[in-house]
Amino acid sequence: MSLLQVENLNMNIHGIPILRNVSFGVKAGEILGVIGESGSGKSMTALAVMQLLPVGSVATGRVSLNGHEMLELDEEALCKLRGNEVGMVFQEPMTALNPIQTIGRQVAETILIHENVSRREAMARAAEALRRCELPQERFPLSRYPHELSGGQRQRVVIAMAIALQPKLLIADEPTTALDVTTQAEVLRLLKRLAQEDGMGLLLITHDLAVVADMADRIVIMRKGEVVESGPCPAIFSTMEHPYSLALLEASDHQPERAGHVFDAPLLSVRDVVRDYALPRESLFGGAKHFRAVKGVSFDIRRGESLGLVGESGCGKSTLTRAILGLEEVQGGEILLDGEPVFSGKRPNRAVRRKMHVVFQDPYGSFNPRWKVSRLVAEPFHLLDAPPEGREREAAIIGALEKVGLGAEDADKYIHEFSGGQRQRIAIARALIIKPELIILDEAVSALDVSIRAQILDLLADLGTRFGLTYLFISHDLSVVKNVTDRCLVMQAGEIVEEGVTDDIFERPQHPYTKELIGAVPQLPEKRQA
Repeated sequence: MSLLQVENLNMNIHGIPILRNVSFGVKAGEILGVIGESGSGKSMTALAVMQLLPVGSVATGRVSLNGHEMLELDEEALCKLRGNEVGMVFQEPMTALNPIQTIGRQVAETILIHENVSRREAMARAAEALRRCELPQERFPLSRYPHELSGGQRQRVVIAMAIALQPKLLIADEPTTALDVTTQAEVLRLLKRLAQEDGMGLLLITHDLAVVADMADRIVIMRKGEVVESGPCPAIFSTMEHPYSLALLEASDHQPERAGHVFDAPLLSVRDVVRDYALPRESLFGGAKHFRAVKGVSFDIRRGESLGLVGESGCGKSTLTRAILGLEEVQGGEILLDGEPVFSGKRPNRAVRRKMHVVFQDPYGSFNPRWKVSRLVAEPFHLLDAPPEGREREAAIIGALEKVGLGAEDADKYIHEFSGGQRQRIAIARALIIKPELIILDEAVSALDVSIRAQILDLLADLGTRFGLTYLFISHDLSVVKNVTDRCLVMQAGEIVEEGVTDDIFERPQHPYTKELIGAVPQLPEKRQA
């Protein structure tokens, strides 16, 4: 008998159909992976199980959780079940945690709301929940605040809150999307261990097939509010038939075709770069201390080349990126673009700065939502001594948009009118408009669905071939770096610990840290033979 049974679940919001005849079950101790891209309905299905639906929602069908008919219960009864019978882990831990409360109080609050126990007992149980989530009190005191923890540690706090009352079902909605590859592997192992120890059912929601390939017992694939395929894992990979499922599988390991020419001469040269940050004084008369984020890094990027820079959060790759862009002064070494220094004295060299541009991870966050696309795309014109005006300016904007597969009509829209993939295309158009030679892609595809990611990678490969662009791919997603770069640098604790041809590094890694990173990459089963 299933712990959770969803039968013919239909839902609409203000009359618009969102879910259509969704059916599946989860047994105690079983892991069910729900796969689908943005808009597939997977998160709405999870919210329907919890009955945390938005205003204007109407759900019909049957959702039975451990004998409770969730669609028939009133809010008071549902509040008693949430936390006790079912817990939820969200994608972004910083939005799920209260920034002004300690981690101990937040986990204890879950216990105090549902059980009549003293605060002392609740804090003791909170400490035990955090210990089970690999945050022992001797290393992570209950008095810490969320901002004092890393992303993976914050996600463990959210998991501790969800399992504090040992619910029968745990729903994890994209719990590892924003995490480094090794941290992702650790969090997935933690979720699997907790499910086994407590006999919990685990509903794991993700857009990436590889994440659940060797973890889930069964898989449900959703598209546009419907279940298009389901079955045991990994057997489903050999019996997959639906075109959408096959397209997801193909996109998960997509390798774009690249035909650009790589020249021997370096375009970017980084020589012995050092970047220090001042630390707070420990006492009134104590000497100033510094943290060295980048430790004598040197490398070249050849013209027309795609170079990957990989490493976990805190390794120094973003600091190095800001130095290359001339946004942060370095304490030692030099950075040359096309033979010219990026810094002129202590100021960035404007003539050099206009030869490179950056595409960020979150296009929505890097745009001013009050500006129209035409103004957003034209923003880099401020780097030019004589920016185009009038019809010339308009033609440049439309030309940049058309290069990335958008139209002239999009110039008059606002950024909220576009999907995530379209926003990233606009970010690339902004990077192209002043015809740079080097484009830095800082986690530019890590937040995208796999099929959209494949489209953006194809676009970048095509642009690189057509316009002779040079790319620096900065990412924690090694599967992307493997498929789109010629050479790769591995960065740890501010140093380059390994570099070489990308295929050689992935097939024959030498440094222990590189081996650890590659070993943590989730692997898809071998593709079905035609």
